[in-house]
Amino acid sequence: MTIGQFDLTDDQREIQELARRFTADRITPFAGEWDEQHIFPRDTIKAAAELGFGAIYVSEESGGIALGRLEAALIMEAMAYGCPSTSAFISIHNMASWMIDRFGSATVKGKYLPALVTMDQLASYCLTEPGSGSDAAALKTRAVRDGDHYVVTGSKQFISGAGENEVYVTMVRTGEDGPRGISALVIERDMPGVSFGANERKLGWHSQPTRQVTFDGVRVPVENLVGHEGEGFRIAMSGLDGGRLNIGACSLGGAQRCLDEAVRYTRDRRQFGKAIADFQATQFTLADMATELEAARALLYVAAAKVTGEAPDKTRFAAMAKRLATDTGSSVVDRALQLHGGYGYLMDYPIERFWRDLRVHSILEGTNQVMRMIVGRELVRE
Repeated sequence: MTIGQFDLTDDQREIQELARRFTADRITPFAGEWDEQHIFPRDTIKAAAELGFGAIYVSEESGGIALGRLEAALIMEAMAYGCPSTSAFISIHNMASWMIDRFGSATVKGKYLPALVTMDQLASYCLTEPGSGSDAAALKTRAVRDGDHYVVTGSKQFISGAGENEVYVTMVRTGEDGPRGISALVIERDMPGVSFGANERKLGWHSQPTRQVTFDGVRVPVENLVGHEGEGFRIAMSGLDGGRLNIGACSLGGAQRCLDEAVRYTRDRRQFGKAIADFQATQFTLADMATELEAARALLYVAAAKVTGEAPDKTRFAAMAKRLATDTGSSVVDRALQLHGGYGYLMDYPIERFWRDLRVHSILEGTNQVMRMIVGRELVRE
């Protein structure tokens, strides 16, 4: 008997195992220290690029490994088993690199992709602003054409990698209000007029810097335009389909780690003369955690296949999968912490780190409330 289309292929399993081995060797043993000391593990991230993980769905012509969104999700899930923060950072870099490859001219691709593929340079994605989060189409950062340059003025908020990364794929307003007036520009860290705020003091995601980015009359060559003027919002949203899958996958990986930790802990921990894993209440809790995690994983993998295949309902499925995977991930980790009792609250155990790291996943790449809006609107329009 075979389960056919509902199983991973041999190639997908090989990719998954490669990512798992990398995580076990290079991420899991060090993730606690990165979190506690707020270390940005650039060397480890660079090592991931040697496996192709800096350009997962960048085309082979541009030096990438040209995998689909399911393969990308498998990689992100595997790396998040060790550190969701670091896995999510690599996802963001991949999203920005893909935008340049998918929509950029030969000039902008040749200018930036060689160093991004190898992660000699790292990329950020700049959409959110202090005054426009969920309402991204209301962004204010403006780019005014001046000869063969745009002059960019404005600021972006909550930018992962800000200050460390060299490349910023930035959504700017080149025209009218609303989504049709938005364009995408590649801006470099060292261009005059680019500056960064203080590193944000965050609940989680301590292994990566997050800062505000300010553009004060930054002169950006017109050749750095990604796509055409007015296409920026469409480009941003197309990137978010994949980003939502990846952040959902990061929640799955982190939650799987915490489920595994909870199984081990409850087998070893004894109360009232027996292992707490032998109590039916514990077994029921673990059973629910495992079942919900598998259900979320199945939906995410289906959504990934739809995004790769450019299915007409890909955005709805990506939104559903992101919402379910991130909510489920946080719920699973919360129950894993409860099963650890007081020890789960200590930094000596990894559970509290995952609890903190996964909490932001229901906010970024579109809040889960916005995910419900996307799904609900499509349903009532059908």
